[in-house]
Amino acid sequence: MTDSAKQSSASLTETLSLLQSLGHAPKKHLGQNFLVDKNILQKSMQLAEVRAGDIVVEVGPGLGTLSNVLLERGAAVWAVEKDATLASFLQKRFADSSNFHLTLGDALDFPTAQVPAKVFKIVANVPYAISSPWIDAVLSGSTLPERMVLLLQKENADRLTAAHDTKNFGALPIFLQSAYDVLKGHKVSPSCFFPKPKVDSYLLNLRKKDAPFIFSTSAKALIRSLFLYRRKQLFSILKSLSREPLMEVFLAHSIAPTARPESIPLSVWQGVSTYLQKGNAN
Repeated sequence: MTDSAKQSSASLTETLSLLQSLGHAPKKHLGQNFLVDKNILQKSMQLAEVRAGDIVVEVGPGLGTLSNVLLERGAAVWAVEKDATLASFLQKRFADSSNFHLTLGDALDFPTAQVPAKVFKIVANVPYAISSPWIDAVLSGSTLPERMVLLLQKENADRLTAAHDTKNFGALPIFLQSAYDVLKGHKVSPSCFFPKPKVDSYLLNLRKKDAPFIFSTSAKALIRSLFLYRRKQLFSILKSLSREPLMEVFLAHSIAPTARPESIPLSVWQGVSTYLQKGNAN
């Protein structure tokens, strides 16, 4: 057995033992797939460049496997956990640590776990079912994390990093890629979890841009509306939304009326947002 397999086996044994002691079965509706490969934990630390003194937000800490590694690195952890049984266990497990802070609640209500710091990172095994709305909530927050290393369903990671002129390009990729650089990540096998998901996962590695572009609320609403008709022609969509005057903005960026939303690059969407922020409501 390789060292990697031994580490994975050891972590699986620990996870099964803890779940049994708690009388807890993984809840599918909460997306509870527990990471049992210690190599992936270390890879997360490496990608996020976690150092002593860092403040790190974690979503869905579960049994505290990742939390423990973060604390051992000297980081302060701010976590949000929806499952009351697991939250109670975590409070007991880390009762002696002044660096562990837990919020019992939904990550969509507390996307950054009520962390008070203005400089922080996020390292998390994000429940697949909430990954997109949760990322959207993080991007809508008052403070953006410096780094995010997110363990996501690979299909979702592919969507978030899609380029324009591809079928996966859409509103959330526009918002995310305007604020973050996508760095090299790491593919994760289903065998790294218990229970095993039916799909591959991916460690998405994000670093905040030096000058992140933040979309206005009105621009976000407009872009979402346009992408509801992603295969229709731009002017036709604007007309159906009674927003024909906005075509002038797209024309100024050399975008033809016959263009489709998915073919329009980031810089143009940013230009539209800037236009709307100047009070040009139409």
